Amino acid sequence: MNAQKDPASNPPDILEIDLPPAGFGQRLRTYFLTGLVVAGPVAVTAWLIWSFITWVDDLVRPLIPAMYRPETYLPWKIPGSGLVIAFFALTMLGFLTANLVGRTLLQLGESALDRMPIVRPIYKTVKQVFTMLFSKSGNSFRKVGLVEFPAPGMWSLVFLSQPPSQEIASRLPDGDDQISVFLPCTPNPTTGFFFYLPRKNIIELDIPVEAAATLLVSAGMIQPGVNGDQKKLASLAATARTAQVAREVRNQESVK
Repeated sequence: MNAQKDPASNPPDILEIDLPPAGFGQRLRTYFLTGLVVAGPVAVTAWLIWSFITWVDDLVRPLIPAMYRPETYLPWKIPGSGLVIAFFALTMLGFLTANLVGRTLLQLGESALDRMPIVRPIYKTVKQVFTMLFSKSGNSFRKVGLVEFPAPGMWSLVFLSQPPSQEIASRLPDGDDQISVFLPCTPNPTTGFFFYLPRKNIIELDIPVEAAATLLVSAGMIQPGVNGDQKKLASLAATARTAQVAREVRNQESVK
């Protein structure tokens, strides 16, 4: 006798869910949807990669003299040549900046930008963002948490960043225990709300930032851990419920 499948560990595919017992039209519809599920992600991924390569090529190609462009000697353009040149140029720029001469030139350029009233705040803000995102020592958006928002009993995903600076922390209640929190919106996680919140009001989740971003973009349709990680999610949900009960108990005691 064959063992039955556990639906939590082996979710059925689209054929097992939608395949009707009979009917050519419904079978044709099911096969079409199955092909769409298979080909759709591949097509969208290929389109995004091709759009990025084309955008970089169009951005870099005008900066290269015509005599050094491959299409000058070939009957067609070579896609990705601008991307290769941009990668090589950025790598060389990083190499030159790592030595003493490069650092000196960089400091001279930054000192010149510091004298420009409008350009100075824009450059410093953008530099800080790039440093936090791409620096090996940066720790921004490395953890995911749950906060009770926008109403009691409703929980939202947040990305945890760094503690506030000393100047801000000194003016916040429990400033030493505050942390920067970004609450993204669905389905566009690049927009949202930024605020400071005490760590005791945050439930940290043991899921990667990429999984949380996928959950937000899909509006909950793609849940992290569907391939055998349901126990972890159940534990996180239980932790959230326990925190809610503890908060209600504290509120009742404060009323008494």
